Amino acid sequence: MNPQDDYRIKDTKPQLGERWPHGGVRGGGGGWISSERITSTYDLVEQMHYLYVRVVKARDLPANPVSGSCDPYVEVKLGNYKGKTQRFEKKMNPEWNQVFAFSKEKIQSSVVEVFVRDKEMVGRDDYLGKVVFDMNEVPTRVPPDSPLAPQWYRLEDRKGENKLKGEVMVAVWMGTQADEAFPEAWHSDAALVHGEGVFSVRSKVYVSPKLWYLRVNVIEAQDVECEDKSQLPQVLVKAQVGNQILKTKLCPIRTPNPLWNEDLIFVAAEPFEEQLVLTVENKIGPSKDELVGRITLPLNIFERRLDHRAVHSRWFNLERFGFGVLEGERSKFSTRIHLRVCLEGGYHVLDESTMYLSDQRPTARQLWKQPIGILEVGILSAQGLLPMKNRDGRGCTDAYCVAKYGQKWVRTRTIVEGMSPKWNEQYTWEVYDPCTVITLGVFDNCHLGGNDKPGPGKDARIGKVRIRLSTLETDRIYTHSYPLLVLQPSGLKKMGELQLAFRFTCLSLAQMIYLYSRPLLPKMHYIHPFTVTQVDSLRYQAMNIVASRLGRAEPPLRKEVVEYMLDVDSHMWSMRRSKANFFRIVSLFSGLISMSKWLSEVCQWKNPITTILVHILFCILICYPELILPTAFLYMFLIGIWNFRFRPRHPPHMDTKLSWAEAVHPDELDEEFDTFPTSKQQDVVRMRYDRLRSVAGRIQTVVGDMATQGERFHALLSWRDPRATSIFILLCLCAAVALYITPFKIVTLLVGLFMLRHPRFRSKMPSAPSNFFRRLPARADSML
Repeated sequence: MNPQDDYRIKDTKPQLGERWPHGGVRGGGGGWISSERITSTYDLVEQMHYLYVRVVKARDLPANPVSGSCDPYVEVKLGNYKGKTQRFEKKMNPEWNQVFAFSKEKIQSSVVEVFVRDKEMVGRDDYLGKVVFDMNEVPTRVPPDSPLAPQWYRLEDRKGENKLKGEVMVAVWMGTQADEAFPEAWHSDAALVHGEGVFSVRSKVYVSPKLWYLRVNVIEAQDVECEDKSQLPQVLVKAQVGNQILKTKLCPIRTPNPLWNEDLIFVAAEPFEEQLVLTVENKIGPSKDELVGRITLPLNIFERRLDHRAVHSRWFNLERFGFGVLEGERSKFSTRIHLRVCLEGGYHVLDESTMYLSDQRPTARQLWKQPIGILEVGILSAQGLLPMKNRDGRGCTDAYCVAKYGQKWVRTRTIVEGMSPKWNEQYTWEVYDPCTVITLGVFDNCHLGGNDKPGPGKDARIGKVRIRLSTLETDRIYTHSYPLLVLQPSGLKKMGELQLAFRFTCLSLAQMIYLYSRPLLPKMHYIHPFTVTQVDSLRYQAMNIVASRLGRAEPPLRKEVVEYMLDVDSHMWSMRRSKANFFRIVSLFSGLISMSKWLSEVCQWKNPITTILVHILFCILICYPELILPTAFLYMFLIGIWNFRFRPRHPPHMDTKLSWAEAVHPDELDEEFDTFPTSKQQDVVRMRYDRLRSVAGRIQTVVGDMATQGERFHALLSWRDPRATSIFILLCLCAAVALYITPFKIVTLLVGLFMLRHPRFRSKMPSAPSNFFRRLPARADSML
């Protein structure tokens, strides 16, 4: 098999839609999806059936004759699978309200048993009673039916012959993953997980924090004094929000009333936990600053603006040395600082790479437009995953999938020890712009409590998939298997395949078409744009804030997962990426190159019939110049219609050839995965530096050649070469007279016929205009 074929998207035919648990198709039709769209929230996944057992509470449990109390818990047993509730101490009427879900595919028993036991510190736990349910008598519940009402059941002895003291409230039913109890249930798929690890295997939906740009305009300060009264201060202002620290420029003159008028931009997240800390520092030495004053301001006192209107400035009094204490007495220092601070609601805070934006809405909700579509994604399964770690002497993978679009993140449940996990979870997003990207990543869960080796670990990345919504046809269900490719220091590696089903539904076609004429980002990005350095810095700070906030959820979406999904290292230097981008540029000119080759063949009369037809077309256009633009647009229309037959059938995916991932040199990969700053040996760093110098030298030569050609154009009229300029201006005079006398159509016809002349009338030597241009002087000879 060709390795390149293994890296391509594959068509799949999963059995999507809802079925009744005992075989019938829900909604009618002869298959999983009938001709009419199924009105269901789970029509993009394969239905998975589960036996649900809800243990609500117990009452009147017998007390232990020795201790006089009871420490009850419930054990639900189905074949070889056992699930336990929480244990309560000294409680006769405990309440658990816990749900257990057993996969129907793995059921190997005809009965489900619910045991109530009393926890003993020494010896076996006491048996208090049980309730047995016949699997053939379990009712079926299909949403949107209301939840099944639990019932009280008398406890029985081990043989089921006699009733015992005590009752337990239980509900048992057959359902699917569409059941409301599914996300929080204990799953038999994760029966090996215990302790805190249970929380990390559940599926969850996360929301990114609401991010704001905080603009601090430091205008001026008044009455600044330093300890040394003999000289005037020369100060700067340092501003800090959380871990973000920015400084103004040092005031160029020594004065007690310095002026800056500089903007400092920070990223802040709601709810605002950090404060704005401003300090005024006096420069008293090359590496020594004296703290003059300090003030701490909460962020919620600042105005929130939605556009570029001016914000009112305010004066703030500073506390001297940050303590407000002077010579043992608490007093305010007279130094004041003039600020104009606001929270910018008209920007979109970039927390992901601009190449893969999933959201473009401004921060302020008042500026949001109506959604133009709905994106539905069914995360079906993964196939052929490689073992990511060892457990009990054998390789295993505990895989889960994360999807990110806009502010909404979703995380599927973790399938423990499954090389071909089946999630079959469906999620929905509102779409505000079709020119956005949804990112899905697969990870190995390394935080399953007692099953892993002690010590903190990181969830290993298995692979990532990106889907650009603008490449999708509306109202069409796509079912594909995507290769999960990861670039490692050892080279490119396929970690498995991810099977997805997704559909992009358009709510307003007119609004969607209108968006193609609108700016990509909110208007504030164009009215008051940030510099490239500011954008990179703010994006990095926003990523850190998002990773920090999502890491505080339960279960946490860990930092390594968030950084991988947001492409935190996409701006780092890579020889492989540089080569890939260079050849991307080359491919852009491939059309022009092929066009020039075709034109050259026409001029060389390689195909006389084609050349004659070109002559005829050229003469027609010269006689009727008003047909030139209509002909050009008609030609592009026909090309588009012709290419419709060859349109891509699959959404684009990671292209290993385009990325230069297969032919990359091992040392270049090692350099790409190096830390920043580098951690390599001096010899390795020197070798890579020399290689970078050679590459930069070639780029320098190309840039120099481009500059030379431009300077030769300037030299035509600059009299740097008096003879060349004289010749050129005389030729210009002659051309002006000739073109004034001769009709423009005749001139164009003569030039065209000259360019298309037969090879018999051509010379292999360069033309006179080319020779003249190459002889013009450039400024390269003036460079050192």
